[in-house]
Amino acid sequence: MLNEFAKTVLLIVAGLFPIINPPATALVVLSMLPHISDAERAELARRISLNSFAILLASLSIGAYVLTFFGISIPVLRVAGGLVVAMAGWALLQAPDADDGAESVPKPRSGASLRAKAFYPLTLPITVGPGAISVAIALGTGSPRHGLQPVHIAGVSVGLVILCVSIYLCVRFAGHFERLLGTSGTQIAMRLFAFVIFCIGVQILWLGVSDLIGSVPLNIK
Repeated sequence: MLNEFAKTVLLIVAGLFPIINPPATALVVLSMLPHISDAERAELARRISLNSFAILLASLSIGAYVLTFFGISIPVLRVAGGLVVAMAGWALLQAPDADDGAESVPKPRSGASLRAKAFYPLTLPITVGPGAISVAIALGTGSPRHGLQPVHIAGVSVGLVILCVSIYLCVRFAGHFERLLGTSGTQIAMRLFAFVIFCIGVQILWLGVSDLIGSVPLNIK
């Protein structure tokens, strides 16, 4: 039983951690919201981790059924998610620098605004994007050899908790990078990570388009 529990935890963590990549996600969040306070960043980290847990749990448990119900394929999910990620990266690339004026710096001042940003785009699709969702759906559709048992459910829960705690810690303490980099360094990092976000979105979009093109039957006479 302990062996099955450990296998399930390792399967969830090893399958999703490299795709979610909490350290890189934290730097992306820092580049998108570099001027919020420590208290706001702590609240943001808590909400992103909770949202990520809910999305991953839903993807593992009912994700395949939801996509089937709406007739959505994984390639289409990748195309839509890639477009959203690419648009977010492009908008961040075109954002004015902080030196252009204090009014140009996006500072969420209300809890409602911060909560909205915590779900979209910071949780979906920046933290848990189409890649993580598709992997979670694939893991959820794989049945254990001896059938689903309570030990597997416990292992999935612990694996998701480990992932979400790592997301929380990385996002929570991302502000330390801002202090180390300084104003100029933060602006440079924002542009670099904006370009990375844009490239990731284009890559996800291309994967989806390639799968859709490959699924089209060729009528060779």
